[in-house]
Amino acid sequence: MTSLLRPARSALVATAFLLCSLPGFAPAQGTGGTLQKVADKGTIVVGYHESTPPFTYLTPDGEIMGYSIDFARSIVEAIKQELQRPDLPVKMVPFTVQSRLSIVQNGTADLSCGATTHTVERQQQVAFSNTIYIAGSRLMTRKDSGIRDFSDLTDKTVATFARSTSEKMLQKMNAEQGRRIHIVSTFDRGETPLSVLQAGQADAYMMDDALLHATVLQTWRPEDWIVTGTPQSFEAYGCILRKDDPAFKAVVDREIARLMISGEAEVLHRKWLQSPIPPNGDNLGMPVSDAMRALYKAPNDKPFY
Repeated sequence: MTSLLRPARSALVATAFLLCSLPGFAPAQGTGGTLQKVADKGTIVVGYHESTPPFTYLTPDGEIMGYSIDFARSIVEAIKQELQRPDLPVKMVPFTVQSRLSIVQNGTADLSCGATTHTVERQQQVAFSNTIYIAGSRLMTRKDSGIRDFSDLTDKTVATFARSTSEKMLQKMNAEQGRRIHIVSTFDRGETPLSVLQAGQADAYMMDDALLHATVLQTWRPEDWIVTGTPQSFEAYGCILRKDDPAFKAVVDREIARLMISGEAEVLHRKWLQSPIPPNGDNLGMPVSDAMRALYKAPNDKPFY
């Protein structure tokens, strides 16, 4: 795998002083943990999801691409520099929504950059890199459904992915607000939230806004659908790393911070969320949010909840 964003030496020098002043920044010490594993095996293994555009997806031609994949490519180049192994090969391994944490925990992948929300609860199992994207959780529904916000979900059926943060938020609404929402939790193989929704077996689909905008474009008639609702949370997407490996995390965080501060992360946003993307030329038309502009100025690894 070659980097789409190979930085010039001058860009690295120009941002060095800014990077060293970032909260929590620390240079990698030695090559223990994942760095040592990569050096010993002679391969970097990166996890990816096959169907969460625009972040990570597999095209019909078998190409792995997306916003998060471009971050992963730059991180891989940083790892090669750290190990002084410029020709180190890269292996890509697929994961599902349900296996995205375990493939890093069990060593199948060295890191995984997708559309996974960094939460305090998940920190008990894995570590997260600096945030690469901030999303908001909203609803996808038919234009004629009468649903415009989460207050309209009482006694409705809502589909989402099992073990997602959206599933937990829906459960919380039922427990704390008495919404009586019927939650249909599916996986990303076979029956999915989209298939349930299009079959008329759910009134809405709850997920992160960028993913929902991409999903609308996958429907039979995109003009029949809307993404609506006041965001119920903000979701900080981070790359998944193994716990208790500060040297590896420092390399990953340093590269993400460089992309943010140098302006390259905003270029990636325009490429994947504001421009036509392969394979069908779909354009999500999502401008850079205020939350993302703040992140460009001050990269960090803080979850929202």
